[in-house]
Amino acid sequence: MVSRMSSGLVEPVTARDHVRGPKAAALTLVEYGDFECPYCRTAVEIVNGLQQALGDQLTFAFRHFPMRAVHPHAQHAAEVAEAAAAQGRFWDMHDRLFTGEDALDDDSLLRYARELSLDWERVREELASHSHDARIGRDQLSGTASGVASTPTFFIDGIRYDGSVSLPKMLAAIRELHPEVAVSEPLPNAPRIPRVRWTREEHP
Repeated sequence: MVSRMSSGLVEPVTARDHVRGPKAAALTLVEYGDFECPYCRTAVEIVNGLQQALGDQLTFAFRHFPMRAVHPHAQHAAEVAEAAAAQGRFWDMHDRLFTGEDALDDDSLLRYARELSLDWERVREELASHSHDARIGRDQLSGTASGVASTPTFFIDGIRYDGSVSLPKMLAAIRELHPEVAVSEPLPNAPRIPRVRWTREEHP
């Protein structure tokens, strides 16, 4: 399984990252994702399954990698997520964008802000002024430097995971790196992203 892991994460997880789980956890999982990517939407359930199986042993960090050439709404969706983060609600918006309907046009993004009881006028102003471009760009640059060219791309303890994106396969990779981890059973019923269907959408 280690043979399915390759190059490393250039920028380690820091206080600037959006994280779920204890910051001092034994394991760190980083995802470079795109809110308009259907495979990233599927990956949400897989990550949730990992968090359920590993509990406080896992810290999960999400970084932006909008594939603008193929996903026209991805950049604005990332900006709205950062606008929500500025109001302390990044993960609420993250979940809303991935688990709601597919609509990611600007009107829908602002509607999600209202649904989450955010200051949606502030969100609208920040979206119009692209206030969070620098943050998103930094995520993208760190991903590119780490060899990211498609979404979702995962790093387990700083090592890129290149195997099938499924709960059993990713848990097996984690166990190979950390045989000491305890896994809660039974595993949740999470989907998988077959590699035969996982087309690599190259980042321009």
